[in-house]
Amino acid sequence: MRMNPLRGLLMVAALSAGGCATRDTNVGGQPPQGDVRATTFVIVRHAEKGTDDPKDPSLSEAGRARAQRASERLADERVTATYATRYRRTRMTATDTAQAHGLEVTIYDASQPAADFAARLRREHAAGLVLVVGHSNTVADIAGALCGCAVTPVREDEYDRWIEIRIAANGEVRLEETRY
Repeated sequence: MRMNPLRGLLMVAALSAGGCATRDTNVGGQPPQGDVRATTFVIVRHAEKGTDDPKDPSLSEAGRARAQRASERLADERVTATYATRYRRTRMTATDTAQAHGLEVTIYDASQPAADFAARLRREHAAGLVLVVGHSNTVADIAGALCGCAVTPVREDEYDRWIEIRIAANGEVRLEETRY
């Protein structure tokens, strides 16, 4: 049986279109917009701390405002989890975002090796956006372990660094650092 050349072209086009619909396309290392199989990790240091308790301070007024800005920045995102250490300042930084998305803040151990925590995050979150609130001495290590790249340490006086690590379904990773 001889196939009509036009029919053959249409069949190839149909098969190709089906393949493209499931193929990930990365432009400049960025996952495609709307790709629900991509995971974004946002890692921040807790917001500015108050002076109410030297061992476990809450947030200062500036810190509460910064936590609110983080929540507003994530308002239109598909936040699927929030993590913070057991300290009040980290939990308070994550709470506005968690509540806005109907989530609980998951507590993690700040002394856990960054590589172990990053492996857990990658294993448990294959899609959506995950907020992780840490400390000046843990944020860069966690981010570096997630992206497999070097991340500049967070200074003791630095509260506004916003680290985003996007991992596409094909495993491609993109790191972006901004301020908030």
